[in-house]
Amino acid sequence: MPVSVLVAVQLLNGEEPLFYKGTNCSQSGVVMGVVGDSGSTPSISMSRIFGSFNIPLVSSFSTCACLSDKQQFPSFFRTIPSDHYQADALAKLVKHFGWTWIGVVHSNSDYGNDGIASFLKAVVREGICVEYTESFFRTDPRSSIQRVADVIRRSTAKVVVAFTAVGDMKVLLEELALDLPSPRQWIASEAWVTDPNLMSFSFCAGAIGVAIQRSVIPGLRDFLLNISPSELAASSVLTEFWEDAFNCKLNESLDSDKRVCDGTETLQSLKNPYTETSQLRVTNMMYKAVFAMAHAIHNAVCKEINATIQCDKHIKLEPKQVFTELKKVNFSKNGYQVSFDANGDPVAFYELVNWQRGESGSIELVTVGYYDASLPKGQEFHINRNITWAYGGTQVPVSMCSKNCPPGTRKVLQKGKPICCYDCIPCPEGEISNMTNSPDCFSCSREFWPNAEKDACFPKPVEFLSFDESLSIILAAFSVGGACLAIITLVIFFRHRKSPIVRANNSELSFLLLFSLTLCFLCSLTFIGEPSEWSCMLRHTAFGITFVLCISCVLGKTVMVLMAFKATLPGNNVMKWFGPPQQRITVVILTFFQVLICIVWLILSPPFPMKNLNTYKEKIILECALGSAIGFWVVLGYIGLLAVFCFILAVLARKLPDNFNEAKMITFSMLIFCAVWITFIPAYVSSPGKFTVAVEIFAILASTFGLILCIFAPKCFIIVFQPQKNTKKYLMNKN
Repeated sequence: MPVSVLVAVQLLNGEEPLFYKGTNCSQSGVVMGVVGDSGSTPSISMSRIFGSFNIPLVSSFSTCACLSDKQQFPSFFRTIPSDHYQADALAKLVKHFGWTWIGVVHSNSDYGNDGIASFLKAVVREGICVEYTESFFRTDPRSSIQRVADVIRRSTAKVVVAFTAVGDMKVLLEELALDLPSPRQWIASEAWVTDPNLMSFSFCAGAIGVAIQRSVIPGLRDFLLNISPSELAASSVLTEFWEDAFNCKLNESLDSDKRVCDGTETLQSLKNPYTETSQLRVTNMMYKAVFAMAHAIHNAVCKEINATIQCDKHIKLEPKQVFTELKKVNFSKNGYQVSFDANGDPVAFYELVNWQRGESGSIELVTVGYYDASLPKGQEFHINRNITWAYGGTQVPVSMCSKNCPPGTRKVLQKGKPICCYDCIPCPEGEISNMTNSPDCFSCSREFWPNAEKDACFPKPVEFLSFDESLSIILAAFSVGGACLAIITLVIFFRHRKSPIVRANNSELSFLLLFSLTLCFLCSLTFIGEPSEWSCMLRHTAFGITFVLCISCVLGKTVMVLMAFKATLPGNNVMKWFGPPQQRITVVILTFFQVLICIVWLILSPPFPMKNLNTYKEKIILECALGSAIGFWVVLGYIGLLAVFCFILAVLARKLPDNFNEAKMITFSMLIFCAVWITFIPAYVSSPGKFTVAVEIFAILASTFGLILCIFAPKCFIIVFQPQKNTKKYLMNKN
């Protein structure tokens, strides 16, 4: 840096050895502009000095992002992109290959410190974690270099980003070569990725990084290969180059063991970096810088008048004029556009290069893609060729603090560690995550439920008591069987309707009772199948009306037994008040009340099909909602009231002296009926899902079977198997 300051002062002073402190400064050889320096640190020092005098400084290799600050460096320009873009490109490169756990080393210089600061900001935006950040300089003590090398060896990160200068990187790689670490994927900055000398470190094969765009400068190779002998003698630098390239001496020297050049040496046969002009990168940046300065001076001196260019050779040119014109430079040279933005920076364009082993076994530099900052966001980064990875691998290496959390799990950060270090926790019941590394699980909508892997929501299965289930088939079989039993009983009674046992038990009410029992059995079928608006209304009303009809008939038979006994007492004429017409009217009135209750229920708040999402989390129960719970319990309560009243009357008549006294059997049937429906209430309330319907069907069938078996089974047994008892004589035989 002191040398750069000295050079800057000398240029300002017209390259004279004296520095004038007075007001009468020398004006000989005033500098209009400067091309250089290459390094960022010297450029910072020189630009601070030149900026005060509006003297433009155009650099070809100073990449520090700090130089874009026009308040500090107003007259600084460069043809190489700022490290701000390089840092962004490197961060996108790391993100592109899925690396979230990396190590970082950088030069302890303006280039390295500012570059890595930009890079660290970029990786934070990309969600990448840095295990370590180490800085060093090539002149540091070896212990410092060893410490950095040991950090790399011990780290768990398989990817190392090196934002270093060539000299610094060479020192680090030499130290690592003494004790090679496990395979590391090197990500290189443009400063060292294209250096041919570093490619001799074979353990860095597979390195990938951003490089300055290469170019072939027209005529340069011919110029370099056509150096004349007179030019060699006139330049000590060319003389030294020649003698080193061909290992000979141009002049005899007693103190040298080298042979004397015999004149057969030719640059055309030389193969070294000097003759390799197809990989010019930084040289092209210098080429553009010189032409940018030339265009600025030309535009300041020459003007276009009447479609002709006229130049004023006697103009007193000021550095400020060149500075002003340099801002407006915009031309194409050698296939590349040259211009500067408001910060004095060019459009950022990088090649993505990869260190690949050639057929000879040596490492070669291969361009595999590019990064163009002028493209829309998200499209700047492109890879168009296969990449060779660390140690010649063909698979992208993995560098993560924790493995990716698969769908169905969520990330939980590990305490005290970066955000890239986490545990994978399965989603709780009812929640899913459908992407990798999900930070949270979320619930499915109410009608959906997670699959077994908890990575997708599927519609919940809809459950109802369908006809194809075993339970439904059993219940339906009992229902149809009960209806058939009632019909068979009806046929038996009809065929023996004139027999004493049938006539003695009020055949008209018996036929009506058997008909209602048949309907009771069949109404249970309406509870099976998918609930619909009509089936929901039908099942409850049909159940309520048929059961009231049934109980009304039983009640009529019970009252008739009581009245018949009282009618046998002397002077009692009660049977004329309870003959067949009165029995029919009683049954109709009692049933009509239930019909009226059902009509009111259906009008005000009828049952309706609904999806029950609360009983089970993982499935939907399709059931009939009661609509009005009061209506349901009034219907059920009315049935219960009639059943209890009938039971009381049957108990009162159970000991009447009659061989065919039905009161005993009615008592048992009502006892079963009441027991079934009393136990039904808690079972109905506590049964989940479709089993609520099954409980209701069971109660209907159990109570109906109780009625038909207790009331009609003994009579049918006598009619079919003991016909000798089906006589008037046996009927009149009182106990």
